[in-house]
Amino acid sequence: MSIGVDRIVEISIIKLHPDGTEDVKTWRVHPEMPIPLETSLIHGIYDEDIATAPKFNEIAPLIAEFLDNSDLAGYNSNKFDIPMLMEEFLRVGVTFDIDNRHFVDVQNIFHQMEQRTLKAAYQFYCQKQIINAHSAEADTRATMEVLLAQIARYENQEWEDKKGNKSTPVVNHVEGLHLFTNLHRPVDFAGRMAFNDAGEEVLNFGKHKGRKVEDVFDSEPSYYSWMMNGDFPLYTKRKLTEIYKRWNNKKITERQSQPAVVSATIAVPKSVDQKPYNKPYDNKSHQKKEEPSAPVNDDMLKLLADKFKKGKPLSLPGMKQSHGESGTIHYAIASSPQ
Repeated sequence: MSIGVDRIVEISIIKLHPDGTEDVKTWRVHPEMPIPLETSLIHGIYDEDIATAPKFNEIAPLIAEFLDNSDLAGYNSNKFDIPMLMEEFLRVGVTFDIDNRHFVDVQNIFHQMEQRTLKAAYQFYCQKQIINAHSAEADTRATMEVLLAQIARYENQEWEDKKGNKSTPVVNHVEGLHLFTNLHRPVDFAGRMAFNDAGEEVLNFGKHKGRKVEDVFDSEPSYYSWMMNGDFPLYTKRKLTEIYKRWNNKKITERQSQPAVVSATIAVPKSVDQKPYNKPYDNKSHQKKEEPSAPVNDDMLKLLADKFKKGKPLSLPGMKQSHGESGTIHYAIASSPQ
């Protein structure tokens, strides 16, 4: 069974009041998907049986109201019934707060004290056989009767845990039963995350099993997106998001508390001996196409002589400037041939 994929077809709730009175509600539910034959063979509900039944979103407000101000108990309820119910509420967008409730898993009491199935538990504690086994109400009633018989049988009985600690955990008190049936301290009902001894959330599966969730976010932030896009129950994703938001807020606060870093450009004076860097001159890139030199005649010589006598710079039409191999400047006269 998959909590994220499966749907409820029948739900029965017995509200057991402190004075011993009961209120019972049972609904057939249209799952909006075909019921597999192998599943129908177990609980006896077929597609035609729920063809006209209401969908969960139609009865979700009624269920939430009926469960208001109540703690929750069931057989294997911490791993299946309550997570399944929570998944359905989240899927249809109906608010159902479970943060301030106690959860009593009758199976946990039974497995830790006798380690049997519901059928065997009912026979053992109540000396009865379950009539119409696997129907929602019959199983729910058997579970309730087993819980009451467990309290009567084990109240004030000493129990020793795996670490050798002794206590009397089975008491006629919901909070005490809640603590005893949640020894593994799961963060989410699917058990993908759990609390360590320091009360910190750690991953309970995969390559990061045993590591704190926030430490995983530090080393692999994309792990959050991987889980949110994966086939995990909605409630698991909800609790994961709460941890992620808390971690992210811590990071924002840390960044804001750090002193601002101001960058500046510092001018460093050159040393006396330091010479400016000049890009090497590329003689080929500046070289123009060579033209044949014209024969020197008397007029040219006279003009040159006059220029040098006056000490003026040389500037003649048709003259070009180039760099020789030695790096010195020489002059060549270019003119059209006569």
